[in-house]
Amino acid sequence: MLRPLPVNTAAILLPVIILMIVPFFALHAQEDDETEAENRRTIGNFWLGFGGDTALYSQHGYAYGGSFTFGYGAGSAIGVKASCYFNEEGIDTVELNFLLRFYFLRMAYKGPFFQLMGGPALFNRTGDFTIPSNSGMLSAGLCLGWRFVLAERFYIEPAVRGGYPYLLGATVSAGVRL
Repeated sequence: MLRPLPVNTAAILLPVIILMIVPFFALHAQEDDETEAENRRTIGNFWLGFGGDTALYSQHGYAYGGSFTFGYGAGSAIGVKASCYFNEEGIDTVELNFLLRFYFLRMAYKGPFFQLMGGPALFNRTGDFTIPSNSGMLSAGLCLGWRFVLAERFYIEPAVRGGYPYLLGATVSAGVRL
């Protein structure tokens, strides 16, 4: 007799939540005012940030670490993110992701965004980190976040993400627009 396939609840809920959030922000999109357009011309579209990250890489809990992000773009952006995670099980993880980011509102550099990420994830035992890694796999995911701009040049970004090989993750980063 055939048994039904198990359903991963997170795999179903993540797209449903995204589909509920996107129309909300699209309905409230606003035109750029002259001040924001002037800021874009004088500050530039490069951004650089450092963050504290966590991801569900461990079998028994979260892995914690930090990240460095560099990107370019207005309205949509491309970039790279390097993250390093440590957990209590003694496995270190290094992620090297390429980013493709889209802001929901028409503002070029602030507000809610979603981000597609992908690249290699390298795994090693603590204290035995080598390049090339002993093991690794491709990492891919979707990130939802919000950029809060402070003093026109600095920003703070809280974000959550889901993907593979991690299940869930979160980050808070701070940076500067160059």
